[in-house]
Amino acid sequence: MKYSSNLIPPLKLRHFGWKQEVYERQNVLKSDKMSVFNSIFGKSGNQNSSESKINWIPLTDLGQLNEIITLSNKKPVVIFKHSTRCIVSRTALKQFENEYDVETLQCNVSTYYLDLLEHRDISNEIASRFGVYHQSPQLLLIKQGKSVYNVSHSDIDAAELKGKL
Repeated sequence: MKYSSNLIPPLKLRHFGWKQEVYERQNVLKSDKMSVFNSIFGKSGNQNSSESKINWIPLTDLGQLNEIITLSNKKPVVIFKHSTRCIVSRTALKQFENEYDVETLQCNVSTYYLDLLEHRDISNEIASRFGVYHQSPQLLLIKQGKSVYNVSHSDIDAAELKGKL
């Protein structure tokens, strides 16, 4: 029986090695399903990748909040809080990255990315220090050590952020 090169070959069971063939076939199917899923929704994981045009600074330590407050006295700071398991958060992040005006904003604002599943303690501290209610996804604009703009979900908009700077 002939088959197309981009299709999975028919399963051939031999006395020895049949378990390996079944395992390999399952991995090919899983890989194909994931590539379709990733092309629609994107891959989860580190957002500080070459796919993003934003130069994200990973927010991974509570001490960085003090740095953000100090830095915000010189130039605005953006914090994007993202849940890597949430499709709504993924969609908001991708939309924000696509709309983000790198040429105008990159020099004028520092952008921090918080994976709140990995660093929930930092998310809680952000809520406490800046007097905001925790949400995900959430974008905060910090100026002069205070949150002056705070939006979440579908309200996250790069053009709106640009107007607040």
